[in-house]
Amino acid sequence: MSRVGKYPVPVPSGVQVALQGRTVVAKGRNGELKLDLTDEVDVEIESNQVAVKPRRDDRRSRTMWGTTRSLINSMVTGVSTGFTKSMEITGTGYRAAVQGSDLVLNLGYSHEVRYPIPAGIKITCERPTAVKVEGADKRQVGQVAAEIRAWRGPEPYKGKGVRYSDEQILRKEGKKK
Repeated sequence: MSRVGKYPVPVPSGVQVALQGRTVVAKGRNGELKLDLTDEVDVEIESNQVAVKPRRDDRRSRTMWGTTRSLINSMVTGVSTGFTKSMEITGTGYRAAVQGSDLVLNLGYSHEVRYPIPAGIKITCERPTAVKVEGADKRQVGQVAAEIRAWRGPEPYKGKGVRYSDEQILRKEGKKK
């Protein structure tokens, strides 16, 4: 039995969850998200709760049971409160700024890096060395943050680069004389 899937997803006030065929739709103050269901699970919507049940008792159905419940929980959380990833930029001359619909990064290259901000994502820079990625879709927020970090990941000797705020960089000792 799935330890995650057996618990129903609570739906907070201000969020509507509906089932349209084999698609779960969640609407809230941060927008609308949709999830196409697989053939292995069924979804039931009762008063302020969404319950996920497996259709069969095989391995694939049980794995998709917990996965689907987690995806629906992320949708409900996203449309009600949203998700945030904070990032820090460390290094001399490294900075970020939002210009129009682009995030402009100076990361020590001979050119500036322009990252187009996708729809559904809000990027803010409180300081030139702090970037905050916000949105309703947990997957998209994480993907955008990973793409920004990939331009110049943190290096282990001086710690220069783009890193998540809660990330610990394992520092190495330099070469000896």
